[in-house]
Amino acid sequence: MHSYFIITWGITNILLLIASLAGSIKFPFLKSEERQYVYYLGFLFLIEAITNVLTSVFHYKNTSFLYPVYIAGEFFLLTTLLMRKLHLSKYWMLPVLVLSLIFLGGDQVFDTFNNDIAKVISNIIIISFAGYLLLQQIKNGKTVNRFTFPDACIFFYYSVSVFIFIIQHQIASLTEDNYYMILGTNNILSSILYGSFLYTFVTLKK
Repeated sequence: MHSYFIITWGITNILLLIASLAGSIKFPFLKSEERQYVYYLGFLFLIEAITNVLTSVFHYKNTSFLYPVYIAGEFFLLTTLLMRKLHLSKYWMLPVLVLSLIFLGGDQVFDTFNNDIAKVISNIIIISFAGYLLLQQIKNGKTVNRFTFPDACIFFYYSVSVFIFIIQHQIASLTEDNYYMILGTNNILSSILYGSFLYTFVTLKK
């Protein structure tokens, strides 16, 4: 199962890199809110790159200090993106910004703060906005927009991720094979998400 994890991890990172590059190439042809998809992918790639450099080059044993940055950045970028696509009031930005700051520094302020719980809360909010966006498209009978496929994959990925994080506290009691199977499965889900972006950017017309 360790080999399964390594293979899926490699595929995920390659797809993330290629999707980020493809988004950068198509960046001039994207609408204002669509460009935030590229920021989102770029942020995820930056976190992965920093983590890999710290562990491989500088031999860091623990990079958990990046986890709150990942949660807060991912939450802020995706939530504000979905809000813009839903044409919600800019006043929604305030609670989103406050939550992002809590996710970023909560573990430094509150002794009982749990980053895994913050991740679950973040995912649930992202799911809610993504699901509502998809329902609005169906309800209003709109034609499929250029990023409906990635939006649907965002909803799918973060929905499943919630269950992964809910059972995360049980990982310590799992066998090593089951542990790597869960991580590998999450990598596959990430690959589907990044693949949806790559497909959309490649097929995108001016």
